[in-house]
Amino acid sequence: MERRRRIAAYGLCRDDAGRVLLARASAQADLPGLWQIPGGGIEHGEHPARAVVREFAEETGLAVEVVRVRAVLADVLALPRRAILQHTDRVIYDVRVVREGVVRHEADGTTDLAEWIAPDRLAELPMMAFTAELLGLPPRPEPARETIPVLPGEHSGQDRPARGQRFAAYGLTTDPDGRVLLTLIAEGYPGAGRWHLPGGGTDHGEQPATALLRELAEESDQVGRITGLLDVSHHRNPSAMGPEGYPIDWHAVRAVFRVVVEAPTEPRVTEVGGGSTADARWFSAIELAGLRLTDVAVTALAHLGR
Repeated sequence: MERRRRIAAYGLCRDDAGRVLLARASAQADLPGLWQIPGGGIEHGEHPARAVVREFAEETGLAVEVVRVRAVLADVLALPRRAILQHTDRVIYDVRVVREGVVRHEADGTTDLAEWIAPDRLAELPMMAFTAELLGLPPRPEPARETIPVLPGEHSGQDRPARGQRFAAYGLTTDPDGRVLLTLIAEGYPGAGRWHLPGGGTDHGEQPATALLRELAEESDQVGRITGLLDVSHHRNPSAMGPEGYPIDWHAVRAVFRVVVEAPTEPRVTEVGGGSTADARWFSAIELAGLRLTDVAVTALAHLGR
């Protein structure tokens, strides 16, 4: 099976009676008949929060607003009908309805039914595993699907992709003395010479939190403990020049966690060949002033002391 990745945003919405708004996958979907919280794929260059508002309107007819980011998680599903092993990075928001309205069903889309479901009915429904987990229910095995042959070349990739999406996990990392750990982006990578948060892209099948702790070890030789999810942001660079040697229109979705290193050591880069990290250091609050920082580092550092 071909391995593919996608990034999607979803909204968990409850009404005053405690009912949950769910949508059922249509015959056009990869796993028809399964229920999930409304949401779907993030378009290129689209903020995840904007994507969930758009998807809610398309799938339910309701206007919602984002209350907060609840979780980021990942899963891998075998899609035999398309001969794909698909990794999906999912950004989950709590949302609320901002205008009263009647739920309507999506026409000719990947969902065919939207409904407010009472708590005592949730366990009866066949449900996507990530939705069951969010609602505190045991996931059911997915139904077997007939394999449809894939035509030669149907999923052939480009040798030089013009654009791509990337999901990454970073950490606002501190030690017991209040110092902040930053990494220096190496030459040949977008943002070279700027100080950045430790972290990086997730691997196929890897959870965001696991990826962050792996990257923390590779980039600085530190052992960290994640204490919470801070934010989810995005960034589009339409002509990013990296080690590929040609410009790529990259859209990055970035989860930022709070991380504590309880037994800090002298940072050192351990990843093979150094990769995109040239250096790693601990900085006091005073030393942070004047550093050339990436945009995600600037935003995260504003949360220090909160």
